[in-house]
Parts: sequence; structure tokens; C-alpha cells
Amino acid sequence: MSTAVAEAPATPVGQPPRSASSQRWLVTAAVMAGTMSTVLASTIVNVALPDIMGAFGMGQDQAQWMATGFLASMTATMLTAAWFVARVGLRATFVTAMLLFVLSSCIAGFATSEAELIAMRVVQGAAAGVTQPLAMIAMFSVFPLHQRGMAMGIFGLGVVLAPAIGPTIGGILIDQYNWRVVFFFVMPFSIAAIFLGSAFLPGRAANAISKPFDFLGFGLLCAALVLVLTGLANGQREGWSSAYILGLLGSGMLLGAGFIVWQTQARHPLLELSLLRYRVFASACIVAFIYGAGLFGSTYLVPLFGQGIQRLTPEGVGLILMPSGLVLALIFPVSGRLSDRLPAPLLVCTGLFLFGISSLLMKAIDARTAFWSLAAWIAIGRIGLGVMLPALNAGGVRSLPPAVLGQGAGMLNFVRQLGGAFGTNLLSVLLGERIAFHANALAATQNGDLTITYSWLASFEALLAQGGVPDGLPQQYGALYHLGRVIYLQAYTQAFQDCFIVVSALFFAAMLPALLMYAKRVKQ
Repeated sequence: MSTAVAEAPATPVGQPPRSASSQRWLVTAAVMAGTMSTVLASTIVNVALPDIMGAFGMGQDQAQWMATGFLASMTATMLTAAWFVARVGLRATFVTAMLLFVLSSCIAGFATSEAELIAMRVVQGAAAGVTQPLAMIAMFSVFPLHQRGMAMGIFGLGVVLAPAIGPTIGGILIDQYNWRVVFFFVMPFSIAAIFLGSAFLPGRAANAISKPFDFLGFGLLCAALVLVLTGLANGQREGWSSAYILGLLGSGMLLGAGFIVWQTQARHPLLELSLLRYRVFASACIVAFIYGAGLFGSTYLVPLFGQGIQRLTPEGVGLILMPSGLVLALIFPVSGRLSDRLPAPLLVCTGLFLFGISSLLMKAIDARTAFWSLAAWIAIGRIGLGVMLPALNAGGVRSLPPAVLGQGAGMLNFVRQLGGAFGTNLLSVLLGERIAFHANALAATQNGDLTITYSWLASFEALLAQGGVPDGLPQQYGALYHLGRVIYLQAYTQAFQDCFIVVSALFFAAMLPALLMYAKRVKQ
């Protein structure tokens, strides 16, 4: 085994032949339902995050594990999918992973502590990581070559629509009930996937060859991810120069370096790092990492901003995200056709530029930003992602020899998910650091000798007096408390603006490696 994407298995004994049209679409329905449930789980929880933070008294550094833990575990277990398929078969792998996903979702929905909830999110991500690569393997095993494009298009449309409408429906359910309902919202899709998968997915191929699994490499990767992400998440609270944080980050980097060295020596590596010698593919990996960081990082930030600064309900946040999701679903078929006709660097750079502009526009957001302005700016970024992804996937592997196309596609997917995990983590860290920075800077400018501050405090004390608050210390404390809230909200707003500036700069910088993706087509 070399990556999360393997060659499609041969038609197993006892299964209908590929010409059975009904089975093809039932297989598509099974993997679409499973993938939709995992995609929903990765996005819909972000809408409920402020409510979850309030329910458990979680800080920003703890809450980000709800997203980061899911993405990190999904990234790691993606690399196990092909080995499981060769070992026990596609059907058993898919159904078992979906059962684990359902079980962890149920436990998360009834969680009584933040540790239990985060642990179940990690398990959810692990199950999602196994199921995601199975969709392509399953569809390639039942569709002939000339129908695979159409099948993947229909499958992709369903998967893209899920995060478009999911946050909106999730927001409505949260407003009507509570945050726990988001973990049960995915159940109908998951249960349908289990029943359809049990009935129609192919079993283990008679000629399947199970290669040894790289347990050492997998262990090194998981340990490195846990140590580095934990160090980054706890750095602000524990102190970046503390022995604890330096130990976590140093150990994680050493294990990460060990993973890279081992992958170059192992007989059956998880990742074919030798593919990075191809300039076009290496450039595509850099862009894919930034793509994942921008996509998942912004999806994490927007709900926090909407509910924290604009005081929107979860339903309101979902409605803001809905237009961008629908636009993305519409742009995918068009961009897929364009990727067959136009040079990959042109489309990738166009997408990067649009997302960079979108993030730059988000620099101006505050509590007064109009609903449709915010929705439009987010939609511009999603158009960029939609234009970029097909060209990035196709153009990234275009220069690779046909024998390693599967490994290349799997590695691109892995790098994109890895970017999502680190992007969410780092943007959360940056948000916390910039909140503290701006709060201290703003507080330092406020004192009783400053005329505007004195006038503001006096005006607010007068308002409190009109409301029946006793004179003296109660009014003074009330005015000072409100001033502190105003300072914090302003610092919170400026911190979000800083995060979007960083995202914008990253996407503009990624245009340089994108330009290096130019290559002549290799006849596949």
C-alpha cells in the first residue's frame, strides 16, 4: 500500500457484473450517503460551536479541537483505507467505518463533558477518513471507463450540496432545540449508507493482494500530529517559551522528521514521497495544503464571527453560508469542463486570486457589516475554490507517469486535508493571540484623564441612573464593565480582521507555486 487511493478492485465473486445498471446507481447512492454524512459532520458542528463553548465553559484553545481533532484524525486514517479494502473487502470496510461513525455521533450527542465530546469528534474523524477514499474505489469498481466521469459528477454534486444546506438546517434545529441535535442530524444519511452498503457494495475481490501495512509510519504520523497540534493549541495558555510547549513542539517535529525519513526507506510506505521530485506535482502539493487551510480555516472562523460579533443566531450563520455553498455547487460542473480545456496554472491562479480578494474584503468586517455583503464576500471565495479544485487535481497529476496516478491523487488529497487540520489550528491560535494583543493595546489608551473616555463613562453612568441603578460605585462599576466589553468586542473584531489578512496573503503567495504547475500533457 502506498496511499489512501488504490486501484479499483476487480469485480468480486458473487457480485453482479458491471453491466448491471441498477447496481451501479445503488452503489453510488450508498457511497454518496456515507460521504454526505461525514462531510456534514465536518462542517455543521462549526455552527454549533459557540453554543457548545457556552454549555461546557470551553475556551477558544479547547473549542478548536472540535474541528482540528476531527480533521487531524481523518487525515491520518485516510491512509489506511486501501489496506483495509485489500484485507477485508470494500463492503466490510465501508459498513464497519459507518457503524463506528454512527456510534461516535450518538455518544457525542449525549456527551456530558468536553473531554468526552472532543474524543468522540476524533473518533468521528477517524471513521470519516476511512470512508472518504472508498467512494472512488467503489464507483470505479462498478462503472465502465466511459461512464465514470458522469458518475463522479453526480456524486460530486451531492457531496457539494451537503455543506451548502447543512449549516442552514443545522442552525434552524439548534435554534429550535439545542446544539446536541447536530450530531443526530447526520443519522438518516449514515443509516441509509449502512443498509445500502451492506446490500450492494462489492465484497473482497478474489484476486486481492494485501500488502504489509506500514504500522511504524502510521504511528509516527499520528504521534507527530498529536504533539504538534497540542503544542500549538496550548501555547498561549501555557506560554510559548515554557518547557511543556517546547517539548511538545520539539518532539512532534522530531517524529515528523522521522516519519519523512522512514517513508523514503520503507518497502511499503504510506506516502510515495519520491513523487515530489516532479516539479508540477510538488507545486500542486503546496497549493493543495494552502487550499485546505483556507477552506477549513475560513469555515471555522465565519460562524464564530457571525455569532460572536454580529450576534447572529445559528440559523443566521447558516443562511450566510448557504449562498456560497450553492454557488460552489453550480460552479463545479463548469470548472470541471474548463479544466479539460484551459491550462491548470491559469485556473488555479484565478481561483487563488478570487479567494485572496474575498479574504481581503473580509478584512473590513465588523458588527455593522450587512448580511448580504458578508454573504457575497464569502461567495466570491467559494467561486475561487470551485474554479481551482478540478484544475488542481487534474493538473497536479498530469505530469506523473500513468503507473503512479493513484498514488499522486491520494497524496494530493492527504496534503489538502493536512492543510485543513493545521490551518484551523493555526488560525485559532492566531485569533487568540491577536485578541490579547488588541485588547491590551486598546485598554492602554483608556484612562480617566482622557476626555472622550471620561465623557463616555459619565454618559453611561447617567443611563444607569435612569435605569434605577444606585449612585456611586454601582454606576461606576457598571460603566467600567461595559467599557471593558466594548474594548473586548473591538479587539475580537480586529483579531478576525487580522486572521483574514493572513489568509489573503497566503493565497496570493500560493500563486507563485501555482505558476510552476505548467507542464505538457502526458499521454495517459
